[in-house]
Amino acid sequence: MLLLLTHRIQELVEACSCAPAHPQQLICDSALVIRAKISSEKVVPASDDPLDTHKMIRYEIKQIKMFKGFEKLKDVQYVYTPFDSSLCGVKLEANNKKQYLLTGQILKDGKVFIHLCNYIEPWDDLSLSQKKSLNQRYQMGCGCKITTCYMVPCSITAPNECLWTDWLIERKLYGHQAKHYACIKRSDGTCSWYRGGPPPEKEFIDISEP
Repeated sequence: MLLLLTHRIQELVEACSCAPAHPQQLICDSALVIRAKISSEKVVPASDDPLDTHKMIRYEIKQIKMFKGFEKLKDVQYVYTPFDSSLCGVKLEANNKKQYLLTGQILKDGKVFIHLCNYIEPWDDLSLSQKKSLNQRYQMGCGCKITTCYMVPCSITAPNECLWTDWLIERKLYGHQAKHYACIKRSDGTCSWYRGGPPPEKEFIDISEP
């Protein structure tokens, strides 16, 4: 019995496990990307099923700007996340002051669902380059593949690939490359890291030297 209980606790602890991903990849994989303030929070049932004991946190938000998701939603009033952090629930400050970048998925019933594996950051923690990239630059690279380098050798295996080397260089994932670079597809179909305004061809840097 103790073994089963220990195993169950371990399952819950390990339930929320997110693979490292560059901010651009998380933006590309999300159905919705918005800038918002959190007005209030409320614990609500996860479903209409009376036998379902799971809870959700419903955050009431004030949408400031939408970067992605226009074709599905015009204005977002609520976002939902699991109540338990072991199920990847997100804890946000509901004081109507702090602004966040929120990314997430849109469920079949139209609800916006967010969790810890999404890219969710306080707006003031984003670099200027990241903020500018939200408008178009990240989405220009959604056809590119960003590969995380944990050790050398680490080399590209396809022309549309960019190597994410923050871990190798800085021993942290979200370093200089994550904060200041986007992997953009060029006219010849190859992808390269890019930093700056509109992407002229000459401004691309070597793919292996971010």
